[in-house]
Amino acid sequence: ARLPVGSPIESVEQIKDKLVQAAKTVIEANGGDALGKGVYALVEENEIEVRAYLVEASLRSLSTGEVTRMWREELGGELPGLETLRLAANAGGPGAGANLTIELSHRNSQILEQAAEELAGGLAGYANVKDVDDGFTVGKRQLNFKVNEEGRSLGFDAGSIAQQVRASYFGNEAIRQQRGRNEVTVRVRLPEHERSSEADLENMVLLSPDGGEVPLYQIVEIDRAFAFTKIDRRNGRRVVTVSANVDPISETSKVLASTRADLLPDLIAKYPGLSFSFEGRQADMRDSMQSFYYSCSIALFIIYVLLAIPFRSYIQPLIVLTAIPFAVVGAILGHMLMGFNLSMISIMGIIALSGVVVNGGLVMVMYANRCRDEGLSAFEAIHTAGQRRFRPIMLTTMTTFGGLAPMIFETSRQANFLIPMAISLGYGIIFATCITLLLVPCLYMMVEDVKNLGRVKTPKLEPVNE
Repeated sequence: ARLPVGSPIESVEQIKDKLVQAAKTVIEANGGDALGKGVYALVEENEIEVRAYLVEASLRSLSTGEVTRMWREELGGELPGLETLRLAANAGGPGAGANLTIELSHRNSQILEQAAEELAGGLAGYANVKDVDDGFTVGKRQLNFKVNEEGRSLGFDAGSIAQQVRASYFGNEAIRQQRGRNEVTVRVRLPEHERSSEADLENMVLLSPDGGEVPLYQIVEIDRAFAFTKIDRRNGRRVVTVSANVDPISETSKVLASTRADLLPDLIAKYPGLSFSFEGRQADMRDSMQSFYYSCSIALFIIYVLLAIPFRSYIQPLIVLTAIPFAVVGAILGHMLMGFNLSMISIMGIIALSGVVVNGGLVMVMYANRCRDEGLSAFEAIHTAGQRRFRPIMLTTMTTFGGLAPMIFETSRQANFLIPMAISLGYGIIFATCITLLLVPCLYMMVEDVKNLGRVKTPKLEPVNE
């Protein structure tokens, strides 16, 4: 939780107590010590961090996501005085951070702030979007000085004015001397009663370059503003990060698509020069997908080469590789059936699946080529291969799925990390095998038909009796 900079410590402690009490209430209402080990709170100026430590996953009946949802409901909506509040079920590791992170960039900080506020307001309009943060934190109040025409005519510039004001409040170093093993610095500044209020600043007198004395407020224009707590830049451009959580997390893709199609185009049209990029989890997924395409391309090329060597053909390896797209479809259907979302672990399983599903087609085409060498026609060869290789292919597929079944249907939370990979392998190989048994013979005959298109049949000549 974050409060405005400069908030009284009493307000910070009050918010902390509410967060801690809500966490304790949830734990006590759902098993007490059987659910939670304790609640830890840390306060750093205007920021509060509260952690609820739960017992091991195998010993409790609620997941961290369910506890987080109950914690949010116990708080009962927005807390007064807060700038942002974010509740998360995980604090680190893969997939940590906000579900949705959008980085806006513009050269004008005021336009950037307005765009960030509008985008945050648009995201807050979605029913399943929570914990929206526009990325701007109002800092402490400050006075901005700008040299006016009178000040310039007297020879003042921004540097000289800033130096004298700083010396009056912070002090100028007059002498530095050694005292034993310590070094003592003596600074000269105004007495405390002349620098304790804003009225003293109004009465401050500066020395002009020609030696005269001039009131500060006579040579500068005063602008009251707020200091920025932090300034982020990317490639030299000012950026602001708008973030939000989506509950349930499975709806993130829908919110992302709607934001890309509706909110962001309107902002770009309204504020020329505004640019955006998806960061956080979306950036991690983007980088992972680029790595996936690269790795998958290399893997497919190696598989193709390894198949082309025994086949002694450039076309037949492609027949076997057609099983891979159907394996991907099977992996996706398996995730939908089991109620899991596609993740990086799922993609790793799909890459491994690509090298497994080609076995069925490889066995069938190899046997068909062997039959062709024995003098059978293409149709007879692939028909015989389908009959003779059906049982080995199906037994290999069923035993592979059977070996993965304990992991696929495991209910322990510790196994949730690897279950998507097992689903990709198990369901993908079953679906691809069923398609392969029908598709490979068809493609095999289609290739033979294409080859025969360019061949001209020579009529058989019969001997003539003289």
